[in-house]
Amino acid sequence: MVQTDIEAYFTDGCGRCEHFQTAQCKVVQWADTLSALRDVLRASPLTEDIKWGVPCYTFEGGKVLMLTALRDRCALGFFKGTLLHDEHGVLQAPGPNSQAVRQLVFTSAQQVRERRDQIDHFLSQAIDLQRAGAKVVFDPAPEPMPEELQAVLDADPAVAAAFDALTPGRRRSYVLHVSGAKQAKTRTSRAHKCIPKILQGKGFHDR
Repeated sequence: MVQTDIEAYFTDGCGRCEHFQTAQCKVVQWADTLSALRDVLRASPLTEDIKWGVPCYTFEGGKVLMLTALRDRCALGFFKGTLLHDEHGVLQAPGPNSQAVRQLVFTSAQQVRERRDQIDHFLSQAIDLQRAGAKVVFDPAPEPMPEELQAVLDADPAVAAAFDALTPGRRRSYVLHVSGAKQAKTRTSRAHKCIPKILQGKGFHDR
């Protein structure tokens, strides 16, 4: 089950994998770092919510960033990250096809405290972008949706909703992966194998 309670997220996890409510959960393993990041975010003008099982922070109703726990790091994922001024090149793309989201990565609570000014700098920019109504211009994906992938989405509304919530680059990664198979049987198999990652909010190339 995908987590819907913001407080429970920080104690039990996102609910998108088999490690939910266990010591192996990434949220549990990164508890101190996530708590430090949450303190910074809650001191900002952003509103805390939960979407897709993870903390999501908004400004005047518009999504600004997500707080995520990954296998080897925690990250603030800015939805309009490519529009942020990043003079030191510290923001990272979550995947090779990401056209909008950029992540600010952390590996300890101490690092969060040491980089507080940097976090505030990006938060201020992101809020200004949201206030101004700035939008990322996406490159169109010319590849058609494979019938086999569309059939998987049509068969399960939850998978369809999770797919729609992905960044354009992540959606495209599944289109390219499934359509890359020559035989329909293989395309169908690939489409079904993509379901767990789609539900986890990952692109095909994400770990």
